[in-house]
Amino acid sequence: MKIRINIRLVGIAILAIIATVIGITIIYYNLFEGQVRSDLSVSAKLLKDTKYFETVDIDVDQIDLSTDLDELRVTWIDKDGTVLYDNDASAELLQNHFDRPEIQAAFEQGEGEAVRRSDTMNEDTFYYALRLDNGTVLRVATNAQSIWAVFISAIPIILLIILLIISICIAISHLLTKQFLKPIEIMAENLENADYESPYRELDPLAEMLRTQHTDILSAAKARQDFTANVSHELMTPLTAISGYAELLEGGMVGAEKQNHFYQEIRKNADRLLALINDILRLSDLDRKDSELHFTEVDLYETVSECMEVLSVNAKQRNVTIELEGKTSIVCGNKDMLKELVENLGQNAIRYNNPNGKVKISVGTIDGQVALIVKDNGIGIPASEQQRIFERFYRVDKSRSKATGGTGLGLAIVKHIVEIHDAKIELDSAPGVGTTISVLF
Repeated sequence: MKIRINIRLVGIAILAIIATVIGITIIYYNLFEGQVRSDLSVSAKLLKDTKYFETVDIDVDQIDLSTDLDELRVTWIDKDGTVLYDNDASAELLQNHFDRPEIQAAFEQGEGEAVRRSDTMNEDTFYYALRLDNGTVLRVATNAQSIWAVFISAIPIILLIILLIISICIAISHLLTKQFLKPIEIMAENLENADYESPYRELDPLAEMLRTQHTDILSAAKARQDFTANVSHELMTPLTAISGYAELLEGGMVGAEKQNHFYQEIRKNADRLLALINDILRLSDLDRKDSELHFTEVDLYETVSECMEVLSVNAKQRNVTIELEGKTSIVCGNKDMLKELVENLGQNAIRYNNPNGKVKISVGTIDGQVALIVKDNGIGIPASEQQRIFERFYRVDKSRSKATGGTGLGLAIVKHIVEIHDAKIELDSAPGVGTTISVLF
């Protein structure tokens, strides 16, 4: 990261230098052009005052221009464009100048200017023409380097300046980068320190976000470790039982009168193992964010009615009474998931109930929201444990859960289904009184 910041700062400096050099070159060249034009205008007016060009009848050999005009070309043009005099070439050898733009402008407006560029010589020739009182035109011209020639001639100095500034920028950017990243590095080292305050107020949101993410990552890592340990333990229990019973049967160490009991225990533990695996796979499927779900309008009362047959059988086996009340209530959801939600809540209410206990499932409306309420008068849940009952493999009564075939994943599955449907789940429970779980859609 430091290297990238340094490279970008140096790159910005180089671009700034190049842009500045080009801008300054253009500005100063324009000023230079203006000065050349002004000098030519002054020179032409001074030559006019020499009285050399008052009449066309003058002997051009008598025109004596100072040697200071070596870099200034002077041309005198008659009204018809004929060259009367030129200090750089013989007038007889020069072609008619009437078509030159600066000459035409001088005849029409009194003065004219033009710049003609020579790509071969990489120079610009500046012309200034002045109409004299006798109707002839006096033109002066001088050569100057083109803007590209000026720029090219300045390249060595430009490169030297760029190298010097790059060296300075590297040192400064290294220092600035170090100073900029130091608070972030210190902040990263103090992520677990809730009392740490970042040196800059602008970093507070970043610090809070990083601290939250760090906490979430640690929590997720611990949850994975706990889940792995719990899965291993939960799978090991029925597997150990199955292996033990099978080993005793294989070794002929069980009498004929007990063999049937051992077979039943093997089947019961196999069923428990299968239930565990199915619930683990189901949770894994619910955890997937990319799974496609089809949501439709579902009659929640009708869905609960379809689940009542299975729930009634289980309730009867445990000597628990179960009943349904309510009315047609339409929600937007996945019907299979909603059935799974009802079955898990119902099975939980039956499993943790007392003999001759009651389970009541209601479907209706509370404050404009469709509500599914499962109420029992079972063993209840202590207030200290109510926050944890939706955790995976967490059980309030571990011995009772295992005896009745619970996997400890039912309410975790319920929580996932509720979240997928953007619903809300509420719990009201007390030991010896019972438990009421409400799902609001």
